[in-house]
Amino acid sequence: MNKTSYDFIVVGAGSSGCAVASRLSENGRFTVALLESGPKDSNPWIHLPLGYGKTMWDERVNWRFKTEPEPEMGGRQIYWPRGRVLGGSSSINGLIAIRGQREDYDRWRDLDCAGWGWNDVFPYFLKLETNSEFTGSQHHGQWGPVSVSSIPRKHELIEAVIEAAGRLGVPRTADFNGARQEGVGYYQLTTRNGLRVSAAKAYLKPARGRQNLAVLTGAHASRVLLQGRRATGVEFRHDGTDRRLTARLGVVLSAGALQSPQLLMLSGIGPAEELKRHGIAVIVDRAHVGENLQDHLQIRLIYKCAKPITTNDELNSVFGQIKIGAQWLLARAGPLAIGINQGGLFTRVLRHSKTPDIQFHIATLSADMAGAKPHPYSGFTLSVCQLRPESRGRITLSSSDPTAAPRIQANYLSTEGDRRCVVAAIAFARRLAGTAPLSNYVAEEMLPGAGAVTDDALLQFARDHGATIFHPSGTCRMGADKAAVVDSRLRVRGIEALWVADCSIMPTLVSGNTNLPAIMIGEKAADMIQADAADTGPISGRVQSTATG
Repeated sequence: MNKTSYDFIVVGAGSSGCAVASRLSENGRFTVALLESGPKDSNPWIHLPLGYGKTMWDERVNWRFKTEPEPEMGGRQIYWPRGRVLGGSSSINGLIAIRGQREDYDRWRDLDCAGWGWNDVFPYFLKLETNSEFTGSQHHGQWGPVSVSSIPRKHELIEAVIEAAGRLGVPRTADFNGARQEGVGYYQLTTRNGLRVSAAKAYLKPARGRQNLAVLTGAHASRVLLQGRRATGVEFRHDGTDRRLTARLGVVLSAGALQSPQLLMLSGIGPAEELKRHGIAVIVDRAHVGENLQDHLQIRLIYKCAKPITTNDELNSVFGQIKIGAQWLLARAGPLAIGINQGGLFTRVLRHSKTPDIQFHIATLSADMAGAKPHPYSGFTLSVCQLRPESRGRITLSSSDPTAAPRIQANYLSTEGDRRCVVAAIAFARRLAGTAPLSNYVAEEMLPGAGAVTDDALLQFARDHGATIFHPSGTCRMGADKAAVVDSRLRVRGIEALWVADCSIMPTLVSGNTNLPAIMIGEKAADMIQADAADTGPISGRVQSTATG
C-alpha cells in the first residue's frame, strides 16, 4: 500500500466491511482502502467448519474480550470472542445462516428507519446468497458471493429432537429462511464443499485482482481524522508505526458493535462527559454512542446420551478422530464439514408472542463451552436463547489508548421480561428432552441437573451458567430521532462523509444469528454510499491491489 489517499476508507474487514469494500470497488469508479487490525485468514482452522472450536480462544485471530462484572449474573465476567482477522467474526463463527424474521425489519421501519423494512432488505439477502439446495425458490438467491448449503446427512439424535418437538406442536421445516421461521429442523450453513465461506472468502477473494482495492492487515485504527465536522481520513498503527490515510469521499466504520462506537469516541464523537474523562476533545456531543447494546444470552442444557452416537464419542477416541478426518478428506462430509450445531428450533414460550421468541442450537456434542475439550461421556447440548431481549447495556472507553479493550456492560437479565422468558425457555427445553423419542436418548441431565426444580432454581442456573451466543448489536443505533447515532442512510449524525455499517446500527436485535444480517447491512450500505457519492467528483487514480500483512 504505497498510496496515502483513497476515495473511501473502510475500517474493519468483517461481515459488513468486506461487503462494503468489495461493492464500493466493484465498478472501478472509486479507490478503496480496507483496514483490518488482524492478520490474513491463513490459519487452517478458520476454513474447517468444526475449527471454530480452536479459533474460539486463539488470540492470534480473536479479540477475546470480557464484559465487566455482570450484576444479574453473579458478578461474573462473560467471555466475548470476536474475530480479529480477515473476515472478522465470519471467520470464527458457528456458520449458521439465519436472516431473522420479517417482523424484525418491519419493526425497524416503524422505528423511523426509512428503507429498512422487510421488503427493502429482502432483495439484499437474495443478492448476497448462492443456495444450490433451493434452486428456483423465491426465498433464496442463486448468484450471490455467499454460499449457503444444507446439512446433507440426517443424524439420529437430531431426528429424535425433530420428532419430539413435533409432539410439542413445533412443525418440521426444511428452511428457517423460507416463508416462516417457526419450526424445527437442520440449519443451513455458510459453507461450500465442506469449507467455511467467510465474508473474506466471499467478497475479498474474487476482488483480489482489482487495481482500485487495497487491503491492509495488521492495521489497527486509532481514530477518524476530522477537519471541522467532516471525516477526511483514518489514523492507524501498522508495524509499530502510526500512519495516516486520506479519504476524499469518506470513511466507513465496519469495526463491529464493540469497536465502531469505541472508534467514534476516540475520534471525539460521543458522550461529552465520557470523552472528557479520558482527555479526548469533544467534536460532537452524542450521548447515545455506545448505548443500546443488545446480545442473545444462551443457556446450555447438557445431557448424557444413552447411545454412543455423539461427536463426543468420535473426538474422544483415536479411531473416531481418524474416521472424522477420512470423512472430510474423501467426501468433504462429517463433523469437520458441519461444525458443532446441526439442529435448530424456533418457537414461542410467552403468551403475548406472535412470532418465535426463543431459538435452539442443538449440538451432537457437549463441552463446558465452545472450544473446550468435549466431555468424556456421550453428550449433547440443547442451547436456548431469548430472541428479542429487553435488557440494554453499553460500551464505554476504558482508556484513550486505542489498543485498549472497550468496557462492555451487557446487563443481561436486567428486566423482569427477560428473566421470565429465560425460565420459560429452560422449562421448554426440559419438556423437549422429556418427550419421546428424544427422551429415549437421555441417560441423565447433567446441567442444570435434577436438583433444579423451581423457577428460582432455573433462573439461578441461567445466572450461573448463561453466556453470550456472540450477537452484540445496537451501539450506534439507527433512527430519525435526535438520540440516534446514524440516520437511515447510516450517516453519522453531525459529521459529514462518515458512515457506520455493521450490527451496531441495529435499533433492535434481529431474531436469530447475525452474520447474514451483517452482510446484508454491508450490501445495502454500499448502495447508499455510492448513491450519495454519485455526483461527487471524477474517478480517482488507480491503486495497486494487494492484501499485505
